[in-house]
Amino acid sequence: MTKRKTFYPPAKTATKRQPPPGTDASLDRPNLAKINLAAGAGRAGFSVGDRVRIEAAGTYSGETGVIERLSGGVIPSAVVRTDSGGLRPVRTIDLVAVAAEAAPKN
Repeated sequence: MTKRKTFYPPAKTATKRQPPPGTDASLDRPNLAKINLAAGAGRAGFSVGDRVRIEAAGTYSGETGVIERLSGGVIPSAVVRTDSGGLRPVRTIDLVAVAAEAAPKN
């Protein structure tokens, strides 16, 4: 007589569902990226050579600089050279115009 295959019942945790998103029990990741839908509109009125301050979080945040290149795409952006010499692409929605006389003296 051949041995029968052993039956293992499904685990009780296999039928447990995830809680719906937005509830207190949901597993929201703290590092999950949030998308700013207003960034697609951009901010008008910038041109190459304008002095701006970077309001975005990250590298060179809060620094002033000069726009070197503008790019109008799905999300308008600009390449900004900061006063410290760094170069960074920034969405135009994250830029704020500053007065031209605030240029550093070299």
